[in-house]
Amino acid sequence: MRSIFLIALIFFFNGSFAQQQNSEKREVAKPAEINFDPSAFDAYVQQAVEEWDAPGLAIVVIREDSIVFEKGYGLREVGKNEPVDPETLFAIASTTKAFTAAALGMLVDEGKLKWDDPVVKHYPEFKLRDQQLSNQITIRDLLTHRAGLPNTDFLWYDPQTSTAEILQRLEHVEAAYPQRSGFIYQNIMYAVAGEIIALVSGTSWEEFIRKRILEPLKMERSSTSRAGVAMDENVASPHDYVGETLQPVQGSFADAIGPAGSMWSSVAEMSRWMRFLLRGCETETGENLIEKTTCEELFKPQVVLSRNSYPTSKIIKPNWETYGLGWFQQDYEGRKVDFHTGSLSGMVALAGMIRDEKLGVVILSNRDHVEIRHALMYRVFDLFDGNLPRDWSRELKELYDELLVEQKKSGAKNDLKINVERASNTQPSLPLENYEGIYKDELYGTVEVLKTGKKLRLKYGGLSGELEHWHYNTFRLSNERPESNYRPLVNFDLTASGKPKGVSIGGNTFEKE
Repeated sequence: MRSIFLIALIFFFNGSFAQQQNSEKREVAKPAEINFDPSAFDAYVQQAVEEWDAPGLAIVVIREDSIVFEKGYGLREVGKNEPVDPETLFAIASTTKAFTAAALGMLVDEGKLKWDDPVVKHYPEFKLRDQQLSNQITIRDLLTHRAGLPNTDFLWYDPQTSTAEILQRLEHVEAAYPQRSGFIYQNIMYAVAGEIIALVSGTSWEEFIRKRILEPLKMERSSTSRAGVAMDENVASPHDYVGETLQPVQGSFADAIGPAGSMWSSVAEMSRWMRFLLRGCETETGENLIEKTTCEELFKPQVVLSRNSYPTSKIIKPNWETYGLGWFQQDYEGRKVDFHTGSLSGMVALAGMIRDEKLGVVILSNRDHVEIRHALMYRVFDLFDGNLPRDWSRELKELYDELLVEQKKSGAKNDLKINVERASNTQPSLPLENYEGIYKDELYGTVEVLKTGKKLRLKYGGLSGELEHWHYNTFRLSNERPESNYRPLVNFDLTASGKPKGVSIGGNTFEKE
């Protein structure tokens, strides 16, 4: 039952500086290949943006250390006349992971740690429910999603939960599979990696990234947090559908697990990061921020994925898929692709490279899970291989439209099931005020139930809303976030004397204080 709850939470959350405009004009290099026609590609992207209904999007293409294409499309926020340009800041979400892996690489170069050091060697307080597993997990395990843990994203769903509390609650997490025998995507382990960077370097992860990566690469407007771009004027707003209308939404931010996905940047500045990586971790001035051998280690396959990591693989049909240190990997027409997506509520990102060809692309957009990102990446790869390109936008749009129809059918079936099981003409066993209280679980946190007016109201992290009576002592949450379809049943468990002893959400019970 816990897995059902985790999937629901992941779906629910699935994902001051003044503006400093670059005064120097950015020169765009001439096309590196005859197949890449900037005008034709511009028209293709514009059409794709319209077909995928992306409010705004920015893209940059790098080839042979030159920017061959860079442009923004659409609006930063629907309803406002503020266009996206290459300098517009977006959440880069999980593409942050590559920065964290690179930061650890710098500490490897300095001899302060090794990839296969046990985590507890540098972070003695690291603790899971299984102490033996706690002692065996290495730094490499943290970065490769193979530590043996279930998905633990529920630990950061509450924006008020601190990083310290998240890391402390790890001691209640049970193993899900034998260590290094599987792959379950892990954001919290990257937060642990950030803690190691802080302990070993003597400075915070945020400061380390800024001083050791952003500043040397002249990524002046990029930030390790949403708060860091709050005063910038050129920032995109998150969007999602509310009913049939695409509109700005609250979004979600990952500052509590910063090393896993809290960074913000623009394609103009991400191009500097990508060019750095394509040079073998060398700056424009020839400085190696990371030793060549360590840079190569970042892109070595570490874990073989046993199933398709993205729905796009249904069409691409790779022969193999792996994960490196902060990078997904797969073959595409005989070429090795290193890439990573980023997804937070209302925002998406993608950074992809064919390193053997010194070819890279970054795509940022401000709509929830708009998979135009994959379509444009593979279109770029096609335009530099000498063959006729496929219409990836059309093919992937058809695929994701089919998946959306299937999801809606599944949701309708689930609604039908719980409606059939609903008992009619029942009343709560107790006066509503008797259900009020604080309910806690050592792993999942705190649920607060209050009576406001004639209704009960529930708050659980970022999840809140009124409780509508369903039957007996079960209520259904009326989610306050209009873009979310997550409306779980909430059941109150009573003692023999008729007093509430706990509340269950998705099969997980929180005991009353």
